[in-house]
Amino acid sequence: MSPSAVKTSHDQSTQDAVRAMSGGVGSAERLAIPVLEVADLAVSFDNSSGGPRIQAVNGVNMTLFPQQTLAVVGESGCGKSVTAMSTMQLIARPPGRFDRGSILFEGRDIVTLSEEEMLSIRGGKIAMIFQEPMTSLNPVYNIGDQLMEAIFLHQKVGPDEAKRIAVQAMKDVGIKKPEERLAMYPHQFSGGMRQRVMIAMALACRPKVLLADEPTTALDVTIQAQILELLRELQRTRDMGIMLITHNLGVVAENADVVCVMYAGRVVEYANVFELFDEPLHPYTRGLFRSIPMLRDTRERLVTIKDVTHDPAEFRKIPGVIPWWPDMPAGVRPEGAPGRDEHVLVEVRPNRWVGCWRTPELEARSHRRPSLDYRRGDR
Repeated sequence: MSPSAVKTSHDQSTQDAVRAMSGGVGSAERLAIPVLEVADLAVSFDNSSGGPRIQAVNGVNMTLFPQQTLAVVGESGCGKSVTAMSTMQLIARPPGRFDRGSILFEGRDIVTLSEEEMLSIRGGKIAMIFQEPMTSLNPVYNIGDQLMEAIFLHQKVGPDEAKRIAVQAMKDVGIKKPEERLAMYPHQFSGGMRQRVMIAMALACRPKVLLADEPTTALDVTIQAQILELLRELQRTRDMGIMLITHNLGVVAENADVVCVMYAGRVVEYANVFELFDEPLHPYTRGLFRSIPMLRDTRERLVTIKDVTHDPAEFRKIPGVIPWWPDMPAGVRPEGAPGRDEHVLVEVRPNRWVGCWRTPELEARSHRRPSLDYRRGDR
């Protein structure tokens, strides 16, 4: 997409967001307006060895709608958490740097906001559940102080009302005797209890966007199901959008509406959850599914992702395009468009995007950024 086309798209998104905030749209129309748009985001970090900068995120595009769960999947180091933390402006600069792109929320580009402006958004309108609850909670403050600090920061309430909100938030995530536990410290909680405190803290201020980075890692499967059901209920009642970062494809299958598959800082596939699971198009996505051990599939050695991505035949299954992969099998890599990035996200079918090699033929075409206003029917 050309820079002028991107600007036009963002200008329209800004107008839509302003109309939604001013109450000028109906319920159905409001749900059709994206709550978060990530466009061509690139984030890099200093290289301590003195070499080229490390490109953690390289041209990521994704769109999140109200009441929608967007699952971001991919192996460790693919850029999932960096994308989420960029949305909160939690990337330390330096060593991090926003190279290009934008993140639109309520018509404002988060990348350009000052730290003071972010204080009104971070933790209130956009909240995050971090992957490591013990390192996210301050060990020298009790749970109540940390919960109510976020409430005081984003809501104009007194101490009694703040305590009531904190108690209710703990009840919502299944913590028993919350009035007593407010006075306890993080080390007095189990790992699963600390994870639930982090979820309560994120939800206490009723955010519009929840960034959930492995939100149920420390929980047993019973509590995991309860927490995920709680998040779904809050989506329905608060019009909240959830970006769910996870390695658990079972959780994705049960909870996601749309799936964004990432590898090496790039989006390699983007589709609704049912179409993706029924027919994965990118070889890397097929490799993810085939590397899962199946109950009735007895074999001496599991299929690895490399087994799939090193097979030339896997890259010839989509007519007219060749899926992008940094280490292409011999004889498959095409001639790229001169002077242009080798990767381009192509809508190979209606509402199905695949990361492809930017050939001269694809360079001559216009490309729509992924925007999929889809929610599964069992919400």
